[in-house]
Amino acid sequence: MDNKELIREALEAREQAYVPYSKYKVGAALLTKGGKVYRGCNIENAAYTPTNCAERTAFFKAVSEGEREFEAIAIVGGYDGIPSDFAYPCGVCRQVMMEFCNPEKFRVITAVSEDKYLEKTLEEMLPHGFGPENL
Repeated sequence: MDNKELIREALEAREQAYVPYSKYKVGAALLTKGGKVYRGCNIENAAYTPTNCAERTAFFKAVSEGEREFEAIAIVGGYDGIPSDFAYPCGVCRQVMMEFCNPEKFRVITAVSEDKYLEKTLEEMLPHGFGPENL
């Protein structure tokens, strides 16, 4: 699957976001090594701390289905209309990625559209990350 297809999946996932408080919709599409895509959206809560990010929603769905090897994630976000700026994963989401992904190879794609995107490795996004191999 190419970056544009993965971004398209993230844009579709964004439509399911539950964001009555911030109005900031985020969608994520997580690509497994086997080629399967798991979508996630952000889900807010009035108490704030139970809120879950789109990236973690996608990871938790995939892991709960037995997936453990991942290639890339595409992330899009913005207020109700079309995304206008790059939405980067928060620190907690980066740490979840570190748990399951090779930081030198896992690709993090942040996008405004299918044609306007940035791609970095997890290692670039989370230098000196702490993962299972540190224990």
